[in-house]
Amino acid sequence: MKNLKLRLSVLVAGLLAAGSAAAQLRLTLDDAVRMALSDNPTVRIADLEVERYDYVQKQTRGTLLPQLSAEGNYQRSIVKSTMRGGISFGADNTYTATASLSVPLFVPAVYRTLKLNRTQMAAAVEAARSSRLTLVAEVKKAFYNILLAEQSLATLEESRATIQRTVDDTKIKYDQGLASEYDYLTAQVELSNLLPTITQTRNSIELAKLQLKMYLSIPEEVAVELEGDLDALRNVVLAGGEPLSTDVSLNSELRTLDLQAEMLHYQLKATNAARIPTIAAFGSATITGNDMEDFRQMMQGGAESGTGEAVVALNSSKYYWTHPITVGVQISIPIFSGLVNTYKARDVQNQIAQLDLQRDYARPQTTVAVQSAINNLLTARETMLAQARTMEQADKAYRISDTRFRAGAGTILELNTAQLNRTQAHLNYSQAIYDYLSAQADYDQIVGKEPEQH
Repeated sequence: MKNLKLRLSVLVAGLLAAGSAAAQLRLTLDDAVRMALSDNPTVRIADLEVERYDYVQKQTRGTLLPQLSAEGNYQRSIVKSTMRGGISFGADNTYTATASLSVPLFVPAVYRTLKLNRTQMAAAVEAARSSRLTLVAEVKKAFYNILLAEQSLATLEESRATIQRTVDDTKIKYDQGLASEYDYLTAQVELSNLLPTITQTRNSIELAKLQLKMYLSIPEEVAVELEGDLDALRNVVLAGGEPLSTDVSLNSELRTLDLQAEMLHYQLKATNAARIPTIAAFGSATITGNDMEDFRQMMQGGAESGTGEAVVALNSSKYYWTHPITVGVQISIPIFSGLVNTYKARDVQNQIAQLDLQRDYARPQTTVAVQSAINNLLTARETMLAQARTMEQADKAYRISDTRFRAGAGTILELNTAQLNRTQAHLNYSQAIYDYLSAQADYDQIVGKEPEQH
């Protein structure tokens, strides 16, 4: 996929740099699907959401690791405490540095939250998968729509060439007096009626290509040409021969609901775990420096006068340093929190009840949707085979009518009717193939079938 993305990116950049309107980007259906899965913003956003929940899980896991912090403090005494007799306590300047360590030992709420995070990750992965399934179905139908319009245009152009030949032949006969003016005018009217349809079909091709470019994140300036045709794609699908199943175990909507239910149950457990005591070990180390110059002078003066004795051994430096170290274990027991946790638990239980009802309703809905998709697929297949036979019959009827008209045994109305039926039969056949391929894409999306990576 990376090689394809690089190849397509380089090609698109080369086309834009060259500024050549004639340059074209040719794509097969597999190329279009892989390019959409690589570059479409919807899929990229879903992948980023998976990455985000990975970060959320790591954040939760980080709360179980030791927490280390450091703090520094400087204090300047403007007015110090003074006792009777003029004895002053306290330091003019105090420096403090503290390092604290906390190690969680037993935190039930975090353990429950980790399980919740893992389920959230699984839900994000499923959401990304759902985005890919939806995108693949849309890209396939957009691809088929372009091929349908191009094949319809080819049918209309062929019909126009045939009618133009009839007009030219009728004009020659009219000039020679072998055909009436009515026949000549009728042939011209049929040709004129076909031209607006051709123009409309050409416009629909351009719009369909713009939609495909949007899915593939291709600039509008780049011309896109598709490789393949509806008949070939039909043969590929028919050759697959995979049995149609009503198994909905891989349906993305149902799997998402199951994951949401699992998340709510873990959320309820995390809420209830807030009532359980937590245990943590802690430790701290502090170093404090006090400016004790006034206290030192007082003690030294008392010793010299004989009115007091030096009862402490003062540090010879200006500051007196202390460095206590403490360790311990802390247990936190929640007793009453205003019934907050109780109402939180009831709120989650209410959400669980709602989701259970949604799941019970969604399962039969999905089963009906799968059965409907199978019925649509089978109907489209039978219609496609029937239209193939009708197209062969219309071709044969037109050949007979054309031969009769040129031999003078048939009328222009016969020929026009046969031509119109032939054109409509070819258009209906192309539409039937498109309906069949689209029904297959819808079925794959509902049953959760992911595209094969080649």
